[in-house]
Amino acid sequence: MTAELVRGQNHPLPHSRLEIRVTAGAPVLACATLADDRGTVLGVEWIAHPGSPTLPGIEVSRQAAAGLRFHVDLEAVPERAHLVHVLLALPEGVGGPARFGTTASPFAAVTATDGTEIASFTITGLEAESAVIALELYRRQGAWKVRAVGQGYAGGLAELFGDQGVPQAREFAAGIQEAVARHMASAIQAPLTGTPDGVRVRADGSATATQPGQTAGGAAGAGAPSGAGATPGPGATPHQLPGTPGQQPGGPADGQGQQPAAAAHGTAGGRVNYTHPRRQNTAPPTPPPASPQAQPGQAPRPVAGDATGWSMEERLYNQVWGMFEDLARATAAYRSAVDFAESRMDQELDRVLSDPRSRIGGTGDAAREAARAKRDRLTDQAREALDRDLGQLAAESEVVEPALPPAYARWDNPVWHAYRVPMDNPMALRLGDLHLPERTELHIPMLVRLPLERGLWIDSGRSGSEAALMLDEGQLRRLAMDNAVGHAARLLAAYPPGEFTVHVIDAAGSAAGSLAPLVAAGVLNQPPATGAGGVAAVLAQLTQRVDLVQMAIRGGAADSLPPGLDTAEQLLIVNDFPHGFDDRAVTQLRYLADEGPAVGVHLMMVADREDATAYGPVLDPLWRSLLRITPVADDHLADPWVGHAWTFEPLTMPPGTQILRRVLEQVAEARRAWRR
Repeated sequence: MTAELVRGQNHPLPHSRLEIRVTAGAPVLACATLADDRGTVLGVEWIAHPGSPTLPGIEVSRQAAAGLRFHVDLEAVPERAHLVHVLLALPEGVGGPARFGTTASPFAAVTATDGTEIASFTITGLEAESAVIALELYRRQGAWKVRAVGQGYAGGLAELFGDQGVPQAREFAAGIQEAVARHMASAIQAPLTGTPDGVRVRADGSATATQPGQTAGGAAGAGAPSGAGATPGPGATPHQLPGTPGQQPGGPADGQGQQPAAAAHGTAGGRVNYTHPRRQNTAPPTPPPASPQAQPGQAPRPVAGDATGWSMEERLYNQVWGMFEDLARATAAYRSAVDFAESRMDQELDRVLSDPRSRIGGTGDAAREAARAKRDRLTDQAREALDRDLGQLAAESEVVEPALPPAYARWDNPVWHAYRVPMDNPMALRLGDLHLPERTELHIPMLVRLPLERGLWIDSGRSGSEAALMLDEGQLRRLAMDNAVGHAARLLAAYPPGEFTVHVIDAAGSAAGSLAPLVAAGVLNQPPATGAGGVAAVLAQLTQRVDLVQMAIRGGAADSLPPGLDTAEQLLIVNDFPHGFDDRAVTQLRYLADEGPAVGVHLMMVADREDATAYGPVLDPLWRSLLRITPVADDHLADPWVGHAWTFEPLTMPPGTQILRRVLEQVAEARRAWRR
């Protein structure tokens, strides 16, 4: 039976390997400290935090989220450490709540590795505090216990670390906040799941939890507030943070559909519908079994669309996200097992070799061999389990990839050869592929939910990856713009005629070659804007559109929009920023990035961040608010569950193919017919 703790109460821990699952009403960052028997942290090397997430026996998340997990192996905790403090704090400078008093009470549950809940604690009574010691695991007479603490600090992490004796606590806390901000700018936001409880249901009846803090059997704990995970991997919009405290990722209408959502969509009757396409308030049906049941002891045969959803498109979307999470968690389990094996070997060697007598003769050599053999055995067992899981995912990928619709498919997928202009708005778009080093050939599609709720920053500079360092600046810029044109073409091809409009700012005219397919096909409403005058005109046009639609929404008068206003989704591609931008233009760009997605205006920046440093901190919020992708392979993206560094592979056009030209010609013809 689960022990529901109150502040100050303790409870014995029957297991040494644990998970601590946290859900909160707003994204929080996680830290853990090891302290001696007096509660003193002996140095920053005794602190696990998003910039350095592991300690012996402790692992925390690299990014902020409303649902987090701590991984704990009490046997691996150093003997000098008598206390493990679980810390939570609100991220600073990201537009979220500044104190816990304005959000739902955080909830922490201590569970065994099989999901069995041992103890839980709802941290009530917080007001002005922005950091809190949630739980304390402590060693007493050779056994471990958990104590509910709930001690808050209005001064944030700096005050908390200072209270624990950490040297230069303020500077150290600021470094942690910066590490969290960096991960937030590159994290993959978890999608709205196909079932209300976040469980991935397959046709064979099996289920996998798809939200942090949950198991396949249900929520993290009784009374826990529902938490969102961080738009990739195949992600929906890759910000780990929900836009509103307690809100699911995906926009204001995700929960009950009571607020205007991401964009305006025209209807036959002339009314403007601001709800997200295909957003439902009830759980979609589970698809019937589409393949023979597996024999006992065998994994079920993979089937494309083997997930919940109202349509095949939605089922494939949910299935891809399920594969993404399965791969993330399987790899995390393997890495944790390997770390555990290494740590166990080190402990055994330390115990044997601490006695000088064991170093004489062959005793020491025998101890080393025995410890290494045990390490190798544990590692081999972990690898065997990982290979089994990866094999099943690879088999699933082989049947899912050919079944994907054009918006989800790679350019070399035969589905593009049968392309027809769609009649319905799309659900998601593929930006690229993701893979992990454990099996580089197993690629997971990186899907983002549509309408875009977060803009894109396509990095045209030296990102630090090996692939980028092998190219000169001109090649990188051309690849980045080619990538932007490919994404714009996919969006135009995914929407019905008249439902999507692309604007281009190419102030210096340097991207004419990359933009040629869009210009030649005639799918742009107006030529790419050049010079300072062109930049000002496009920004003024889109800023006015945002203002008008916002006023219509607030006034409840969506039908009174000017008759000439384009109510389609709008995408603005900006090349070679900040060339051609003055201070006013930069302010308008920031405004579009912040306010545009809610009313159907989206931003795609093709730029090198180093070129934009002249604007200093003015553009930092813009950089952090956009999903950064690269034109070459790079490992800068993190998943919302365990924070792996995923290698992003951009979509590339097969050499010599005419697919892009043919698709754009069909889009242009459909647009001309729609205008008639």
